[in-house]
Amino acid sequence: MNVVDAGRVPVIVMGQGPTALGILRAVTLAGIPVHVACPPDDLTTRSRWYRPVPGASWDGRPGPAAEDALRAMPLDRAVLIAGADDIAMWLSELPSDLQERFPVSTASHAVQALLQDKATFARHLERLGIPHPRTFHLGSLAEVDAVPMETLERVFIKPVNSQRFSDVVGAKGVWVHTRDELRDTWARLHAQGFSLMAQEYIPGPATEHFFVDGFRDASGAYPGLFVRQRMRMSPPDFGNSSCSRSVPLDRADEAVGQVCRLLDDVDYRGIFSAEFKRDPRDGQFRIIEVNTRAWTYVEFAARHGVNVCEMAWQDALGEPVRMASRSYPTGKLCIDLHHDLSSLGRTPKQEIGSVLRVAMQWARADLHVFRWNDPRPALHVLGSLLLKRIARTRDTAPVARQGSSA
Repeated sequence: MNVVDAGRVPVIVMGQGPTALGILRAVTLAGIPVHVACPPDDLTTRSRWYRPVPGASWDGRPGPAAEDALRAMPLDRAVLIAGADDIAMWLSELPSDLQERFPVSTASHAVQALLQDKATFARHLERLGIPHPRTFHLGSLAEVDAVPMETLERVFIKPVNSQRFSDVVGAKGVWVHTRDELRDTWARLHAQGFSLMAQEYIPGPATEHFFVDGFRDASGAYPGLFVRQRMRMSPPDFGNSSCSRSVPLDRADEAVGQVCRLLDDVDYRGIFSAEFKRDPRDGQFRIIEVNTRAWTYVEFAARHGVNVCEMAWQDALGEPVRMASRSYPTGKLCIDLHHDLSSLGRTPKQEIGSVLRVAMQWARADLHVFRWNDPRPALHVLGSLLLKRIARTRDTAPVARQGSSA
């Protein structure tokens, strides 16, 4: 990590979990002082570089309490960086009395809403002619019945806004195989207050997923672009990357061009991460979504020369944003070991090769969360997982019958 220059304007990270930890490490890598607003039991608090925000206790959640905490904070100035969708949306409408003191490199509220609302996003992609999965808004039973199930290979229901859906349902999407199943699933989820859509599932393995990560500054330039290819994921259908590798920009130049055209059209500003899947039926890169904030693997890009958190800090302060090399190291791996073990457990042995080859990948990869020079966050995660497993074992253990003989 670079030596932190205490005389520079600091960053305040708002968020929690691996994303907040990744932002913290990326900012520290750039030598910028940093504070984190997160829950007190979050894994980020175990990092050697963690420093809480000065002043009143604040867990990083947006809203009126956050405004009060910022106003009372004993800092002349600080740049805010979001680690979650709702935080990014909130920062786009920061009260005017806080904007000068706490600058942000962010898109407008309208642009955030367009990119975060998946139904609006799909309509905008249709207007621009950017390839994407066939998508159908499900606002009523009539719209449910209008979905052409007979012409779609595989269909799933997903939320218009995914943050609460994942917390409640425990997944990013729900498979439906028949029209009756579509109706029943929609009715159940709609009754829980979710806005929903049906989408065709793009076939193909995890390796057809590509991510274009980067930064677009206030002038409309792209000082940082970084492409990752997913190698494994967990869970297998609606999961997150458990193993990714960096690939050259020209490996996904069609996807890079599409996301730049989209962001130029809406005059986007700030950090972004766009997910694509290459359709084996026609070879087209189809855009799935665009995250309007720092993503979970943001530290991976920073460690290989594309530090979008540093760019956000420079852009928010009105400074020139330093251009990252377009020739960043490729073939580098980043592995979430916990989820990769789960992924491998679900994968047929003939598809994952020898155990030795996978172990060699782990040995030379950047490990997500774990760092030899900052091990405590990973140990905290491991401890939490062990406690959950013990609790599950205790809850499912058979109860001995009274009076039974040995």
